Amino acid sequence: VKSTDTETVAQQIAPHLAQDALLLSLQNGVDNTVVISRQLHQTVIPAVVYVATAMPAPGCVTHNGRGDLVIGAATAEPDIEQTLQALVDFFATAQVPVRISPDVMAELWSKLLVNCAYNAISGLSQMHYAKLAELSSIRDTQRAAVREVIAVAAADGVQLSEQQSMEAVDHIAVAMAGQKSSTAQDMARHKPTEIDHLNGFIARRGLELGVPTPVNQTLHALVKLVESGYATGPGPC
Repeated sequence: VKSTDTETVAQQIAPHLAQDALLLSLQNGVDNTVVISRQLHQTVIPAVVYVATAMPAPGCVTHNGRGDLVIGAATAEPDIEQTLQALVDFFATAQVPVRISPDVMAELWSKLLVNCAYNAISGLSQMHYAKLAELSSIRDTQRAAVREVIAVAAADGVQLSEQQSMEAVDHIAVAMAGQKSSTAQDMARHKPTEIDHLNGFIARRGLELGVPTPVNQTLHALVKLVESGYATGPGPC
């Protein structure tokens, strides 16, 4: 479920959930569990997803790299550790690596940071990650965007290491060299992107917290500009 649809989908599934149902949010962004929890009373577990995929044709999904999850407790709840371990064991049966983090919010922000470094630029250029990494001007832009995310996170109470963050951005270009961002794939199909919940989120949160975010604001604005020029109707599948 795209972050743009979280609230609507939560409302739609509410009548069909058992009281003790467990919801796993495998989504980009840092605020989906909050949005879901406003609509539902069940336990919501955030998950950070690291996987490279593409949909070259309707009903056809290709796996281009990685495929692991990081989960953790967004709020303190009884028996939450047992619940998290049960999820790890469940995914192990499908050979999906899952790590439990004691600070899942920092993990979510770290993934958001990577998204802010790549998604808009990959979308605007329609280039793979490895190609972007070859361009020094793009690397400089990514680093500037990353520093803004770190500053906004700090103002929001989440501490991220600049060195580790930069290393994570560099690693993605190697681990997912041939991948284009989900934003790039959406833009190629003239579909709405999640950019409001990525660079756009940083721009809004920075404004609320008094942290300047000119790079993220610009990347967000450029993607929205392209979206506004889509012809009526969907693009190619």
